[in-house]
Amino acid sequence: MPRRSYDQYCAAARALDVVGDRWTLLIVRELLAGARRYTDLHADLPGVSTDMLATRLKDMERDGLAVRRRLPAPASAYVYELTPRGRELLPVLQALGEWGAPGLAERRPTDAVRAHWLALPLLRQLEGLGESGVVDVHLEEGEFHVRVGSSGGPVYGDGAYAEGPADVRLTLDAEVCGAVAEGALGLVEAVRAGRVVVEGDGALAKSLVAVGG
Repeated sequence: MPRRSYDQYCAAARALDVVGDRWTLLIVRELLAGARRYTDLHADLPGVSTDMLATRLKDMERDGLAVRRRLPAPASAYVYELTPRGRELLPVLQALGEWGAPGLAERRPTDAVRAHWLALPLLRQLEGLGESGVVDVHLEEGEFHVRVGSSGGPVYGDGAYAEGPADVRLTLDAEVCGAVAEGALGLVEAVRAGRVVVEGDGALAKSLVAVGG
């Protein structure tokens, strides 16, 4: 199927030609965690049909945002991952999330939730500290980690960091998590108020405690 276009000589219109379809940017959000299998993507995108997900992934391959590759044996499964062009959408998603944050004031009964959906807004705040490192984040909904200052590859992932000890571990309760996601409470402000538990002795942990202290 040929790609639909706004047929406007405008950079915003050209961008929306590629990422303006329903689900595309949310698939990018998931792939910022690194290579994902189709079944994993479907599980973390509640509400998307299998046909729609398959179509969007094909569109993203065609438009140079994602690639499909086969893992080596013994896994031998196919995964999708972002291209460098696709990873350039990280600040776009962060800005969009910041703009939409006030709409999170109240969780609707039908709202799905995944712990790692807080990764991008937290990453934006952690980057403001000027230090690099890996941060484990523990919420009531689950645990994920973010890579602050990562120059390429995944910027976050489910579960605790598995390649070694994280530089800092943050623990947030549901109320603080909601306030941070909504933009009503900054991470540093929450640390300063004693509402976030900070563990670790790396530069990133020390910077967070110093700024929030």
